[in-house]
Amino acid sequence: MKILILGAAGQIAHQLTERLLNERDDQLTLYARRANERLSEYKNNPRVKIVDGDFSNEALLKEIMPGQDVVFVYSDHDTEPILEAMKASGIKRIIIAGVLGVYGEVAGKFGEWNRSMIGDASPARHQNLQMIEDSGLDYTYMRMSWLYNQKGNVAYATTQKGEPFVGAQVTREAIVQYVLDLLDNPKRDIQASVGIYEPGSEKLDKPSFY
Repeated sequence: MKILILGAAGQIAHQLTERLLNERDDQLTLYARRANERLSEYKNNPRVKIVDGDFSNEALLKEIMPGQDVVFVYSDHDTEPILEAMKASGIKRIIIAGVLGVYGEVAGKFGEWNRSMIGDASPARHQNLQMIEDSGLDYTYMRMSWLYNQKGNVAYATTQKGEPFVGAQVTREAIVQYVLDLLDNPKRDIQASVGIYEPGSEKLDKPSFY
């Protein structure tokens, strides 16, 4: 499989890259600003192509998009050029790392705390998410709970759009596991906006690390 990772220098993207290289035989294209500097550890890996660019460079995205099987995006901002490049190249599958609360779906005391920390989703984020949902692509939008690192903790549970968001935290390791599970199950959560949280954190009023 050929996988394009956009925003490849981010923490989740880096963990995903490591597991893909260690556990699978995919060919990876790692795309990020200052990629040659920030991703230099992969420059001699024959399974990796490094591309220096940002999300707004639609021409470059169209250049590298053909032949990719899956696009992973480590951001839900400014995705219009990505979506357009995918459509132009006939690429359908995209997995996008987003945030909880975009539908106002986080209720209770945790919802109050979450809004006090990050506010309500901006009109721009709503517009961008609507663009993703209307794209016709096989998208999975990940509404991730509050993130932390814990090596070996890959436990996660999910909710779907229209259901209340529960769970105040989730590890980056668990998010990576979810992405790998999507790759192993190509029909799972297609054209879906999925809430992802750590089992056992449903009754927390805020993440345990705050």
